[in-house]
Order: sequence, then C-alpha cells, then structure tokens
Amino acid sequence: MKKLLRPIFFLCTAVFNFSCNHSRYSNGQAPPIDAELADSISEIRIVDNHAHPNTIDTADAGADALPMDGLGVIALPARVRPESATWVSAYQAMYGFTGAELDEQTMKELSVTVARVKKEKGENFPAWVLDQCGIEVMFANRMAMGPGLSPARFRWVMFDDALLFPLSTAQEATVTPDRQIFYPMETQHLKDYLSAQKLSKVPATLDAYLKQVVSPTLEAQKKAGCVAIKFEVAYLRSLDFEKTAYAAAATVYARNANGGTPSRQDYKLLQDYLFYYIAREAGRLGLAVHIHDFPGAGNYFVAAGSNPLLLEPVFNDPDLRNTKFVLLHGGGPFSEEINAMLWKPNVYIDISLLTQFWTPDQLAAVLRQYLSQFPEKVLFGTDADSFGPGYGWELSAWIATSTGRKAICIALSQMIRSNELSRKRALEIARMVMRGNANNLYHLGLK
Repeated sequence: MKKLLRPIFFLCTAVFNFSCNHSRYSNGQAPPIDAELADSISEIRIVDNHAHPNTIDTADAGADALPMDGLGVIALPARVRPESATWVSAYQAMYGFTGAELDEQTMKELSVTVARVKKEKGENFPAWVLDQCGIEVMFANRMAMGPGLSPARFRWVMFDDALLFPLSTAQEATVTPDRQIFYPMETQHLKDYLSAQKLSKVPATLDAYLKQVVSPTLEAQKKAGCVAIKFEVAYLRSLDFEKTAYAAAATVYARNANGGTPSRQDYKLLQDYLFYYIAREAGRLGLAVHIHDFPGAGNYFVAAGSNPLLLEPVFNDPDLRNTKFVLLHGGGPFSEEINAMLWKPNVYIDISLLTQFWTPDQLAAVLRQYLSQFPEKVLFGTDADSFGPGYGWELSAWIATSTGRKAICIALSQMIRSNELSRKRALEIARMVMRGNANNLYHLGLK
C-alpha cells in the first residue's frame, strides 16, 4: 500500500518539501512543515465523512435531494472556478495530464481520456477514484445508492429533511426564490417515503404519522445500510429548533393534515417537534445526525440561519444525549461558534467543503484551534461533488484530500514547533482525524 500511496501524493509531498527548503534558505527560520510528519501523513488511508459521489450510471438517479441546477448562475469561491489551477493539479494527478492550463481544446482532449478511463474501469471506477485519492471509505450523501458504489468502500448517508414537512409548504416557499424551487422537491421526496410505507397521503394524526411514516422510514434506512442521516434544512429554514410540546404540534398537524396550509409560525412548531423526534429516533437506532451549517450555495441562502449556536438547545437536551450530531463543513465563517459547540459531549465536526474552498493555510489556522481542544471530535471530509462537465466528483475528491492533508500537516507542524505536541502525538492526532475518529464514531471496524 505504501508503494501505491507515495506516487499518489507526490505533488503534496513536493509542495511540503519546497516550502521547507524555501523557508530554510530565504529567511533562516525553521521549516513550516515537519518533513517526517508529512511523509507519514501522506500514507494515511482516509475515511471521508461527507461526499457526493456519482454512480457509473450516466443518468445517476438519486444523486441528491436538493440539486442546484434550477437556481441559475451561482457564484463559486475562486478556488473551484474553472480557471483555478487546482483543477490542473487534479487532472495531472488523476489522469496524467502534462499541460499547464485547461483551455477549450485541452478540455475536449481530456474528456476523451476521462471517458476512456471510465470505460476501462467500468463498475470499479468509483473505487479506483478512492484509491487514487488515498481514501479507504467514503460516506455517500445520496437519496439512493447505485452501481459502482459498493458497500465495502461507500457507506450511505440519507437525506431526511422531507420528514419535517408533512403539511403544505406553500407559505414556506414564499420566503426566498430558492425555496420556491426546493420545497416542491421535498414534497416529492415525502411522497416517495409515503409510497414506501404503502400510503398515498399523510395519516390524519401526528401520532399516526410518527408511527406509520417517520419511525418506519428511519428503521428501513438503517436496515438498508445507512450509517447516518443528513439534514440540509438550513437551505429551507433556520436551525433554531426549539423543544415543542406534543399537544401543540399535534394540533397544528390535525388542523392541516387534510389539505390546509399552516401559517409559518404554526408550521415551525410542528417542524421543531419533528426534528427532536427524528433526532431521538436516530439515537435509538444508532444513526448519527449530520447537519449542514455552512452558508450554502444559492443566491438567496440565509446565512444567519446556519449558525451552529442556534442548535445549542438541541445539543443540551438530555433526551438527545444518545444521539451523535456531526456539524458539517467545520462551520466555515462560524468556526468560533463551532469551537463552543465542541464542548457538548455528543457533538462532532468535519472539515468537508473547507477542503474544497479554502487554501491549506486558511484551513490549517482553523484546524489548529480545533485540534488543540478536542482532536477526538474532528473528522476528515471532502464534500467531493461534480462542478459541471469536465469537473467531476473524482477531481474535487483529489483536490479536497490533497488540501486536507496539507492543512493537517501545517497545523500539526506548527504545534510541534511551539512544543504543544511531540511528533509522535501529532501523528496520532493526524490518524485520529483522518480515519480513527470516524472509525470509532460509526463502528466501522477498520484496522
């Protein structure tokens, strides 16, 4: 395995060595990267806590719950725009590209190369991608798994936002133009959940909805192999879930179950109750609860509603202490708030998406804060996804793993130099973040 990984991460190690040598000879200071630590980190097989891999089916039904296709032109951070040099590095590493830039003609030629590799690898293409990136297990966030995403290498994380919205969402959809597009998608997902339980409409009472739809749906997902459920509800409403009495929620439900449209204030009571119920059921079933808490894509995303501090009442609820919550994307601009939430015994974070959007130095600065406090609660993640034709999930997976490895090495090297850690302990923490913490949290049984 070491022989395989060394060429894969040659570019990563080369950057480390260049930084060390440049610093040593230009200003006389100690190198910013511990070379021995960098070499060891390059060999760690990753557990990727959060990603969006595609199947080998070109149609790939079930890829996402809330695809962004209908939102129009969405601004992307500079690091993942088509002109970014990160894509050049990814093509070089994944497909042997030898050029220095991606122009129109080059992209046409590379599309032929990519098609050839996919054809040669066949159903093994997704696993081949993981091997190229040094990933042992990737968590696939999808509505359904599919060909090529074998359970040995890909674990399923299901979207369950639709369970929060059993009533008409006509009022909810009026808040932003993006939500006008997203809510009908959730309505369709709920119909699919109902159909799976042999129901054509929601039951008449909240108690029946919980017993006939919510709990059986979660149990079926667990049985089908889910290791976690995901809420991207910050795209749909604020994360300020408050504990609500059953009677109040049941009244709202009964009043509108036969076609009524609740006010937004009333509907929030029901949504809040359902979120707590689902989280409690997830804990009973041993399913972790993943929550998007990063200002998201779309031109009308309400960033303030994704602040992780809004979830503190959830994390403090004694009834939910058996539920493990994972805050995705490291909080992004809410990194300080994430630090506060890590004190909660049932809260974890991952660094997915940050490994796409941020530079290694930017990520290392935040990582150092996390690792100096609760290193056992930090999980590696890529948020690998397709950014459009020619910019597939396999390329973003490479960018994220390369960035994440560099950032971890930078942060831990700084901690070694400041005598916060020994090199031995730094390597232990690297292994924890990149695979051990996830292995323990999800009981993966990896060696």
